[in-house]
Amino acid sequence: MEKSNTTPAATAPATPVSASRPEGTPTVTWDDAKMQTSYANVCNVMGTREEIMLLFGANQSWQGGAQKGVTVALTNRIVLNPYAAKRLALLLNQGLKEYESRYGELKV
Repeated sequence: MEKSNTTPAATAPATPVSASRPEGTPTVTWDDAKMQTSYANVCNVMGTREEIMLLFGANQSWQGGAQKGVTVALTNRIVLNPYAAKRLALLLNQGLKEYESRYGELKV
């Protein structure tokens, strides 16, 4: 079962296509037919001049503060160029603002 949503290129995937899209604006088709889902409750960021790396994993230590060390099983690494990383940061910020406007502020 293949799904695809078409949105303007400058729009986040959650935003519907506008009927007033300027003529000639390219569209993006989101094809999730081969998408895989992974769960992560830990994320770390590393970078060099040429790339930004996002490391995702799971902290599976459920013993609370009684332990002296924590082992995080890293499962995925996403490597982005700095421009793609900046766009991702903007999209995440926008998504979190929308989430907090619906469900309340997240305290970190």
